[in-house]
Amino acid sequence: QVQLVESGGGLVQAGGSLRLSCAASGRISSNSVMGWFRQAPGKEREWVATIRWGPGFTYYSDSVKGRFTISRDDAKNRGYLQMNSLQFEDTAVYYCNVRRTDGVDYWGQGTQVTVSS
Repeated sequence: QVQLVESGGGLVQAGGSLRLSCAASGRISSNSVMGWFRQAPGKEREWVATIRWGPGFTYYSDSVKGRFTISRDDAKNRGYLQMNSLQFEDTAVYYCNVRRTDGVDYWGQGTQVTVSS
């Protein structure tokens, strides 16, 4: 069982930066993947970025590529999402997700990111 807690959200002006953190209560196996998703008001949850926990390979949606960076600290069981050049359209609740190789998903409670234009 893994519990995830996101932090680091807040209010930022357009062009600014935030760093989200996802703390896992249990050990994340090297075969798992951690992802960040977001959901804006009135919209469906969308995928933002993924990191394969063991090798550290990263993947990004086109909307954030070049602006966001996903990373992890295996020793601390923490994942991060560095968000630069934030835009109004990035306003959303951001969720951390861990998926095990057997398909079991764990989700955090979300953290609000608000970008003022």
